[in-house]
Amino acid sequence: MPKIERFFQNYWLLMVFMSFKLILQFMVVNPVYELHRDEFLHLDQARHLAAGYISVPPFSSWISAIIFFLGGSTFWIRFFPALFGALTLLFAWLTVEELGGKMYAKILVSCAFLFSVFVRLNILYQPNAFDVLAWTGIFYFLIRYIRSEENKWLFYLMLAFVLGFYNKYTIAILLPGLLFSLIITKNRKIFYNRYFYISLLTGLVLILPNLYWQLSHHFPFVHHMVALKRTQLDHTSTSGFLVEQLMFMGGSLPLYILALIGLFFYRKFENYRIIGINYFTVLLIFIVLKAKSYYALGLYPVLPVFGAVYLESVLPKFRKLFVFALLIVANVIAFLFIYDLVLPVKSPTAIVSNKDKYEKLGLLKWNDGKDHQLPQDFADMQGWKEMAEKALLAYEMIPTEERKQTLIFCDNYGQAGALNYYNRHKTPEAYAANTDYIFWIPRMKVIKNVVLIGNKPDKRILAMFKSYQLTRIVENEFAIEKNTGIYLLRSANEDFTSKFYQTIDKRIREFDIF
Repeated sequence: MPKIERFFQNYWLLMVFMSFKLILQFMVVNPVYELHRDEFLHLDQARHLAAGYISVPPFSSWISAIIFFLGGSTFWIRFFPALFGALTLLFAWLTVEELGGKMYAKILVSCAFLFSVFVRLNILYQPNAFDVLAWTGIFYFLIRYIRSEENKWLFYLMLAFVLGFYNKYTIAILLPGLLFSLIITKNRKIFYNRYFYISLLTGLVLILPNLYWQLSHHFPFVHHMVALKRTQLDHTSTSGFLVEQLMFMGGSLPLYILALIGLFFYRKFENYRIIGINYFTVLLIFIVLKAKSYYALGLYPVLPVFGAVYLESVLPKFRKLFVFALLIVANVIAFLFIYDLVLPVKSPTAIVSNKDKYEKLGLLKWNDGKDHQLPQDFADMQGWKEMAEKALLAYEMIPTEERKQTLIFCDNYGQAGALNYYNRHKTPEAYAANTDYIFWIPRMKVIKNVVLIGNKPDKRILAMFKSYQLTRIVENEFAIEKNTGIYLLRSANEDFTSKFYQTIDKRIREFDIF
């Protein structure tokens, strides 16, 4: 039988599941929702390709460059996180195969992944989707190495880690977890393999460009994490972190329990006990660091694999169909019970009309501690296009001969990113004094006019311009940026340009924390 025919014979069902995963990701987003504010930042990084950025490594910027090469449409922005989800499913399927699992286990694992929290994760164009893919790939290559002891899998594992590191720094937490797990199990013999050290050294060389960028910019990532810890991470609790880990498991909780039982007590999984030890070790590290709960999501796609294979191995043949069908149905029902609450499938008006249901579950509470009309993530997907259109109208009020001396400036990165996405090729870039935008602000000889998006500037700023006007405001009642103003400041005095850049330079120096 030709190879291509054998491939489709063995993997046609996998192709069906992967295709369904891709389609599903588009089905669970109501067209009324726009992009999320974080997505705009990652897209803007394609305009400023570099070896590093303040908040994230450069992998997202590479994907963004591909997205704009393909036209930059919303389809392609949503396609890539969906693709990363489909590839994660592929690795989970192949891991089942590697552990000797049969079709029952493959189907159960596929359904457990399809109808899970990962549907929400694979909606948004953020580093999280590829992060989970990288972790899953690492576990797959580790399992292949343990089973075969072929050194090539160490290099593949290293490459998966390097790509994961260039995508999101939190993958570095996986290293101490794996090293500790190796030390206390019989897998410690890997430390006598010179290819293990060659792989480590090769990986270090490959991530050096990003490490050098961080060093040359005085480690802005550390500044970012310090600020994040102060504003968000310090408010996390151990109990909340652990409760959310259970929520991540969702309807597949029985599989996760079976996985941990199998990893620690099933003799055939003895060589892979490292996976179970690593799970608890990494969770403990995240708890100590007071990390966000979703940082641990990369641990989860591999565990149901062990649960499914273990169950398939210990169940009598005549009970397998019933038990596996029951678990699949339970998983789907659990997903359907919450899908309209955690996914943007309902319009804002539909959510408001069922407000009590969301309120009881605390889904309407934002970072300010108050209840609002929509969940915060959904409100962060509203009003951006309106804002960009109104900012464009304000910019067009400026005489053509003065536009080269006009700066478009925003209060935050979401505003700047939205303007740059929707108004690309229509206006100059918009900037903000936070995240990566502060390093991108151009050094103009003279700033004569400013299109300002955000809060009304104070009297000290207004005194530097001959005139100003509030041209429009964001009116979308569901948008997190509702009532944000679009101001036009005209004819700045001679001191404004120098004082503006003095303020920006001071802000940049705040990143020099050493």
